[in-house]
Amino acid sequence: MSEHAPEPAIGIDIGGTKIAAGLIDHDGRIVREVRRETPRHDAVAVEAAVVDVVRELGADAPDAPVGVGAAGWMNLDGSEVLFSPHLAWRNEPLQARLEEALSRPVMLTNDADAAAWAEYRFGAARGESHVVCLTLGTGIGGAIVMGGELRRGRFGVAGEFGHQSIVPGGHRCACGNRGCWEQYASGNALGREGRGLVAAKSPVAHALRAAVDDDPALVTGALVTRLAAEGDPACADLIVEMGEWLGLGLANLAAVLDPGVFVIGGGLGSASPELIETAEASYRKSLSGRGYRPFARVARAQLGAAAGLVGAGDLARTHR
Repeated sequence: MSEHAPEPAIGIDIGGTKIAAGLIDHDGRIVREVRRETPRHDAVAVEAAVVDVVRELGADAPDAPVGVGAAGWMNLDGSEVLFSPHLAWRNEPLQARLEEALSRPVMLTNDADAAAWAEYRFGAARGESHVVCLTLGTGIGGAIVMGGELRRGRFGVAGEFGHQSIVPGGHRCACGNRGCWEQYASGNALGREGRGLVAAKSPVAHALRAAVDDDPALVTGALVTRLAAEGDPACADLIVEMGEWLGLGLANLAAVLDPGVFVIGGGLGSASPELIETAEASYRKSLSGRGYRPFARVARAQLGAAAGLVGAGDLARTHR
């Protein structure tokens, strides 16, 4: 690599089942990518796998900094993983361990923050300084970029948007509270509503019932989404209902954060354009002061599954 070439970085996205890593150029392109299975129940083995992929990718880029994104809470200076729900990390001094093993700088970040940074720098939010990103999957995660900087809050755990309470006394959430937003606008919520239709043997849900042979336990949010895309009216109605809830939550976030754009990604956000369209209409209908203030754009994420490793790598390069 020429001495005048822009510095590359190594980005790593650690998930519950796989470790995806890539050599990232200054335009956010993945020059080379490798993957490993995640040894999720062994913290030492995860660290060893990270070291292995960095050594493989870094053979031609010995000075490339390393960015590591993972689900969980990091402390504010990015030196420790305080808690990871899918991995065996509890108060783990991961930065120091990896830097010692690799002899190169390492930055830790939350996976949602990494994905948001990638969309801000290279994707759907490029050119916008005030960004709120949401990941729609089993639940709702998210991240905030304001004034061109990630905003993680006083204790480093900002962005837990799915746990704003929007229905007092509503559905019980895994967090221990009731009525959380993700109980009404997530893959889990979509699956729960679909299971209700099948359990009731609803005549309007004949396609959904046929797909699972009248077994509610087999209904998932992904199945409802697929059948809606194939034209099933009952499943399409569930998507519309979920979009209404999603837009209400966006209006709440806009009232507090006033972003220029909402970027919606994650498996569910990527799979259903109708969901995003309904959410935007609901947001515009629910926003406080509507008619006297600008609306934020509502955009689908552009970088897909690559966003986490691209963002982690770029953060490591730009925040050294």
